[in-house]
Amino acid sequence: MNQLFKDSLWESNSGLQRNYYKYVEMMEFNKIVKQLKDLAMTAGARARFDGLGPMLSEAELRVRQKETSEARRLLDTQGNVPLGEVGFVADITAAAARGELLNIPQLLQVAQFAVLTARIKSYLLRGREADPSGEVALATYGAGMVDLEPLREEIVRCIRNDRIDDHASGRLRDIRRKIEQAEINIRQKMEAMLRGKKEYFSESFVTMRNGRYTLPVKKEYKFQVSGTVVDVSATQATCFIEPVAAAKLREELELLRIEENNEERVILYELTGATDGFGKEMLLNAEYIEVLDYAFAKAKLSWEMQGIEPVIRTDGNIVIVNGRHPFLNRETCVPLNIALGGRIKGIVITGPNTGGKTVALKTVGLCSLMAQSGLHVPCQAAEFTMQTGVLCDVGDGQSITENLSTFSAHITNIVDILNRADNNSLVLLDELGSGTDPAEGMGIAVAVLEALKEKNCLFMATTHYPELKEYAAQTEGITNARMTFDRESLSPLYALEVGEAGESCAFYIARRMGMSGHMLKRAWEAAYGTTKAVPEAGLFAEMEPDDGLSDTDIAGGAAIVRQQVKAAPSKRAKRFSVGDSVVVYPQKKIGIVFETANAKGEVGVQIQKQKDYYSHKRLQLKASAKDMYPEDYDFNIIFESVETRKARKNIEKGRIASYESKVEWTDRH
Repeated sequence: MNQLFKDSLWESNSGLQRNYYKYVEMMEFNKIVKQLKDLAMTAGARARFDGLGPMLSEAELRVRQKETSEARRLLDTQGNVPLGEVGFVADITAAAARGELLNIPQLLQVAQFAVLTARIKSYLLRGREADPSGEVALATYGAGMVDLEPLREEIVRCIRNDRIDDHASGRLRDIRRKIEQAEINIRQKMEAMLRGKKEYFSESFVTMRNGRYTLPVKKEYKFQVSGTVVDVSATQATCFIEPVAAAKLREELELLRIEENNEERVILYELTGATDGFGKEMLLNAEYIEVLDYAFAKAKLSWEMQGIEPVIRTDGNIVIVNGRHPFLNRETCVPLNIALGGRIKGIVITGPNTGGKTVALKTVGLCSLMAQSGLHVPCQAAEFTMQTGVLCDVGDGQSITENLSTFSAHITNIVDILNRADNNSLVLLDELGSGTDPAEGMGIAVAVLEALKEKNCLFMATTHYPELKEYAAQTEGITNARMTFDRESLSPLYALEVGEAGESCAFYIARRMGMSGHMLKRAWEAAYGTTKAVPEAGLFAEMEPDDGLSDTDIAGGAAIVRQQVKAAPSKRAKRFSVGDSVVVYPQKKIGIVFETANAKGEVGVQIQKQKDYYSHKRLQLKASAKDMYPEDYDFNIIFESVETRKARKNIEKGRIASYESKVEWTDRH
């Protein structure tokens, strides 16, 4: 294991790694690692990134930062590096060392690896020549890579078009010529037989069946041709027979093919031996390529986020000039400017919600981790001191399974942070003291800041407590900072101003959201009494109601729809039943009731197959349905057309059939 991983806080067998991981995860460093692994071309480089983390060796960190910078410079000047997967090299060289016969695809992979090596060497050489200083450490990898061109030339001489070439050896060339002549002799012999007895054959050409040359003999003549039946046609009308004379020639051909196969194996063994002879060199080249891939993946990430090499310090100072969080849109992200260390060890950030306080903490924390892991940072300029740990409490941390409330989760993290922190730590605390009684939370927050100050570590904390603003203003070594906010547009400006305390702006937000002036005044009195002057004269003024707002709009767009009570038809309207014969006035036409009276007192009457609704006052009962029809009479016969009745009966039949089929299926299963 190289020094990079020995010095890493992520070393897999380290207890520190297991305990420290949750803080690194809060900063989303694992997402940076995933991006790097996606940019890597080789499995070896991706495995190396599993061990990426903050280094404690200053010398090793400077080497890794220089490595990233050189790879970035090569990308900028020479374009993308021609890297490729090399994981197969270890398997192939191991097989060759064991004396296993390498096959054609494996040998072609070796040839492609030799080409890849040559291209990378050429790329690094051009980069070294283009560098004005002539000092490109990565170019030494190119100089150290062994030229595999002799091996490649031998492989491509012997293997062409995915097969061993005729000219791979003189013996193979002679054998294949004999094979070609033997095949010609067989065909000539059989074609002569076809011409001699045309009536015996169903076709006039030689066919291949089951790897043998055969003649298509008609069934009735199969005993006229001396030979072996190899196959018959689908109609049984043709027998495919290998003649005795052709069989003898085929045996000679098979012996030649055995010789060919043996000679091909000899050639493959020779190429396998040549590969084994370059085994150590191939493994060295593959290792160099994985190291280069590791460096260039870091350079590609730097290029994507337009990063720069940070200045590495050990004196406890952090300076960020126009820094951006790596996961925020560069076009819309407001850059962060901050200086921490020296006389100022701690910063207390205040300001409105959604103002960017947490993003500021994460930007400082994640960029610190990236810088100490040998990565570039998305800043215009940056200086980062080496840390023994970036310890943070960001997010509510609430857990149902572990029975932790928001406050309990915060305290659990903070206690652990205080136990770990030393004078080389960076501590980031979000919403310090929140999640409990404000007075008690404020007291705990002050105590935590005092403890961090005594440890002489660097720390940043966000809060809404006014007492913490006053504490920061009055305590040496701690300063206030605020996230700017536009009161007119209610828009956070996301810019951090160090040296000034910010306000939560809750009253201004509530006013712009429509809260009345008298409610805001009551809220101000409840919060501050008369001890604090109102910063803006019009804060409590009543706002003019918006034009065009209806009661429904004010109620949130909802309205109660009351049920309409329908009037019941009169007693006279109820006297008419379906099937009654009635007289419709003033026309004095006779019809039959097909629907009883509705809420309006209208009765459905059919007159000469025309259905319509008439007021019950216009109807006179002529004959009652119970006097004219049986009790269970189907009035659909009268009111439905023939087509409608047929359609209804067909539907009913279909339902019965479907039901019977379901019953039958159930009985069977």
